[in-house]
Amino acid sequence: MDLLAVVSAIGHQGGVSLGAAGEPLFQINLFQVIIAAANFVVFLVLMWTFAFKPVAKMLGDRRDRIERGLKDAEQARADRENAEQERLATLTEARREANDILARAQKVAQETRDADIAATREELERVRARASEEIAAEKTRALAELRAEVADLALAAAGKVVHETMTGERQRRLVEEFLTEVGAPGAGTGKPS
Repeated sequence: MDLLAVVSAIGHQGGVSLGAAGEPLFQINLFQVIIAAANFVVFLVLMWTFAFKPVAKMLGDRRDRIERGLKDAEQARADRENAEQERLATLTEARREANDILARAQKVAQETRDADIAATREELERVRARASEEIAAEKTRALAELRAEVADLALAAAGKVVHETMTGERQRRLVEEFLTEVGAPGAGTGKPS
């Protein structure tokens, strides 16, 4: 059956007459309505296929990009806040480590300084003790030389007073007697100092 023929026949019979003379004042052509509806459906299908679908897809893509951008912006903000917190934590840790290093360095410097001062004091004490020993030895030697000089001068003076020549034996005896009277160390050894 021919669909177009059926629709055409229905369209010719569907007239409504409202006038008294038998002329239709208002006539509905069913064929024209069906064709207009079919055209409208085809137009909608074509619009949906070529316009609404791409526009909807484009709008969906744009919405996805905006949502992704917002999520990325939120993530970037969170990352920035975390990075700021990490930076502050790292900076605080670095300051603490620097203070620890400085405190250890000052402690080591103080210990080294104290050790150097102690070593210097020990060295000064050794030098002082050695100097005291050397002074005492030099004093003893100087006294011995002085006594020997005094003894020689006394012997020379005694020889002039007595007008005798002094022999080595006699000089030794007189020196020993003199030293015994004075109480000098080395008295009675038999040798002049």
